[in-house]
Amino acid sequence: MKQNLFKRLASYFTEIHIESTSSHYNDILEVTLSKGRYRLSTENAIYSWSDKYDNFRKCFERLNLERNDVQNVLILGFGLGSIPYMLEKTYGKDYSYTGVEIDEAVIYLASKYVLDELSSEIELVCADASIFVQQNQVLYDMICIDLFIDDEIPEVFLTTAFLEDVKECLSQSGFIVFNHLYYYAKDKQKAENYHTSVFKCVFPQSACLDVHMNRMMISDRKAIKM
Repeated sequence: MKQNLFKRLASYFTEIHIESTSSHYNDILEVTLSKGRYRLSTENAIYSWSDKYDNFRKCFERLNLERNDVQNVLILGFGLGSIPYMLEKTYGKDYSYTGVEIDEAVIYLASKYVLDELSSEIELVCADASIFVQQNQVLYDMICIDLFIDDEIPEVFLTTAFLEDVKECLSQSGFIVFNHLYYYAKDKQKAENYHTSVFKCVFPQSACLDVHMNRMMISDRKAIKM
């Protein structure tokens, strides 16, 4: 949706409320205009914020996207589409995207406010990500996992079985970027335990990038710039 020029300029000084709604999965979904970008928030978390979604933006800065010849991307947990937004607008990438989002309200908001700004090919699927990866037959060069309900990753997405299903969706040179909170002591402990006991067992060549209060787990350290 094209932004009102006055509101866009004002949003650099104060956050402007645009729309609020709720859903079966999220009691609060709030779209605001902040620093000229649409931001989607819940009570305790930011789901999307265009190219200001710093955890993925700073992660992409450190990935060697050219070397890995990325062409198609699977996004588990689409939000307002920050990942395709920044890859297209900031990094100039022409990728094809499949976005999986369980919340119909979030898909509605993404379609209303952000998707018409992008020229990338984007297919949105309303589905449970764990079921989608079990049934998927397409191979992807990069899989971004950003699966939260508010500020918690549902337990089903922290299992070895889920990771094994995601692994089956990767192309031969493909890799995974899995977002975990890494701010409070409890978040750090959970992320470290998960990487050691689950993620690294499925992806022995994995590595972690700590960016903006998040730990981004990369399935293959060769995807990171040296």
